[in-house]
Amino acid sequence: MREIVLDTETTGLDPLRGDRLVEIGCVEIFNRMPTGQTYHVYINPERDMPAEAFAVHGLSTEFLASKPLFNEVVDEFLAFIGDTPLVIHNASFDISFINAELDRIKRKAIPKDRLVDTLLLARRKHPGVSNRLDDLCSRYQIDNSRRTKHGALLDAELLAEVYIDLIGARQSQLILASENSDARTGSYGDTPRRQRETALVARVSDADREAHRAFVATLGDKPIWNDYLPPPAPAAAPAA
Repeated sequence: MREIVLDTETTGLDPLRGDRLVEIGCVEIFNRMPTGQTYHVYINPERDMPAEAFAVHGLSTEFLASKPLFNEVVDEFLAFIGDTPLVIHNASFDISFINAELDRIKRKAIPKDRLVDTLLLARRKHPGVSNRLDDLCSRYQIDNSRRTKHGALLDAELLAEVYIDLIGARQSQLILASENSDARTGSYGDTPRRQRETALVARVSDADREAHRAFVATLGDKPIWNDYLPPPAPAAAPAA
């Protein structure tokens, strides 16, 4: 199952009072494992940056002035997230800003039933204690030493790690790995492999294959790798 872990940075706390989106960071996870695919963009908010917000994320008015407007990146952003579930810490905050930007350009809002709020998950699992992202990183021994200021992509990467621990997926993966290791140690044959729900698109073209065949043909009849092949089995003796 594909999910997108998402975080944003903004000019303030309330989109209804003129605060705007300035950064979006997304991390793709597939079957509860990060794939390495990310989406990240800075956005020109078309307004000044309050000192309080600058102290949080360090994004200045001058830095953002040269960045694209939301309507210039919206198609790429929506294409990346698709229709997958969105994993967000304190989801109501981030989605209110994203939907406010979508509303400004007359685009359809993202429905709340797509959201997985890790803050609510953490409060259920760890009631009565602080469940900020930094607290969860400490609780699950995730290195957040690079987080000197808030940043949408870095925070999404950290949240992806937290989410995997929060729902117990990492422990399940460790158990599965242990079971597979036992199976390899104590039995013969191949260990069953988990299959993707949707096969990856082939990256090798027909032209690539033809070029490879042409290259192999230049190596002659005795390529070096034949030196590492086992000798052919002796021919069976003819029946008497």
